Amino acid sequence: MMANEVLREHRRARRWTQTQAAERVCAQVQATTGRDPELDANWISRLERGVITWPSGDYRAALCAVFQVASEVELGLYPKGSAAQGGKPTPEAPTDDVRSLATDTELSARMARYAAETNVSSLVLEQFDADVERLARDFVSRPLPLLVPEIRTIRAEVFRLLEGRQYPSQTRHLYVVAGWLCGLAAHVSLDLGDRSAASTHVRTVVQCAEVVGHLELRAWARSFQSLAAYWAGDYRRAAELAQAGHDEGRGPGTGTIKARLLSLEARARAADGDNRGALRTLALAHEARSTTGPDELSGVFSFPEAKQWAYTGTTLLAVGGNEQIQQAITASNHAVELYQAGPEGDRSPGDLQAAHLDLATAYLASGEVEGAGVKLSEVFAAETYTASITIRLRNLAALLGSEPYRDAQSAVDLRAHIHEVTHRPDLAGNPTEPR
Repeated sequence: MMANEVLREHRRARRWTQTQAAERVCAQVQATTGRDPELDANWISRLERGVITWPSGDYRAALCAVFQVASEVELGLYPKGSAAQGGKPTPEAPTDDVRSLATDTELSARMARYAAETNVSSLVLEQFDADVERLARDFVSRPLPLLVPEIRTIRAEVFRLLEGRQYPSQTRHLYVVAGWLCGLAAHVSLDLGDRSAASTHVRTVVQCAEVVGHLELRAWARSFQSLAAYWAGDYRRAAELAQAGHDEGRGPGTGTIKARLLSLEARARAADGDNRGALRTLALAHEARSTTGPDELSGVFSFPEAKQWAYTGTTLLAVGGNEQIQQAITASNHAVELYQAGPEGDRSPGDLQAAHLDLATAYLASGEVEGAGVKLSEVFAAETYTASITIRLRNLAALLGSEPYRDAQSAVDLRAHIHEVTHRPDLAGNPTEPR
């Protein structure tokens, strides 16, 4: 029995005690196999004294990793019956080629173990999918304060897992989940009027979509960016972003997203004064609706027919003219009917309020102040508003303060009521979905 001076020199060069070396080998074995071998200083001592010359494969791999060598030979390790350190090979000793083959085989085995490592499972991914689907659906109708903590918690867990190791298909899956969760966070920020935070979140959505080449997620991100630009008053940018969503890359994918993007583009063009372009794009949006497939996610990530008719009403109202105003009233009334007829869980308070505001604006354009007041009463009954509804209400107040409504008592009363509800202290405490 000959001492393994090579291994001893490797340890001493690193100024490790035998206990410290054993601890490092234990940690390496546990990281690669999940087992706790409970090795100690005595085991290292037996290696250095030559009592053990060829530990098991997992231990040899751990020793090579800890001492940062390519093979066991560099640590003075050898199988029983082969050449001992400084000695002559026995007749039974394998040739150098055989030992090299064994080393190569072990390298492949180590690669297989490394490739098999993952910190997620199919059940974990399935649960994330279920959580995202539920949150997207609940986001439309449930109070936001009840959802925000859960969105943040799940998103943090997905980010943590992405920092570890998983199969490529699992990594792709996690990026998609992370993208949708950042989309929910972006909606939260926009609801509360924080456009800067919303922009940061949605840029992360775009990055996640680009990493995995997810068409629907990227197109939805563009639709959200268009929405944010519209409420910032940058109508031309809003139209460009919506157009990019259905034109760039390989298109927006399946589902209702194309109808959503075209509707956003039409609304933005109308607000920017491009009436002809708005009406043309609006027609394309309704054409796209007739060929839509199922959405990957429902709720806030889908584009229900009621919402499309609400967008139609807003677009026609912005185009203006007696004929378009009457069509806007019809479209907005149809949106209200569809929302009220649908399941309560799919009913968006924000969209209903927007449709009522469009009707109120349309009645004002027709000179019917009393009719506008009736529609506004539906909005005044709400306890809270999104940032976009607040903007609409204040724009309507400005319209009521202009000719020919300024001096009418009913207009004065409506302006006062709008001022009251838009300056409530709890205005942003429980917002619903922006539109």
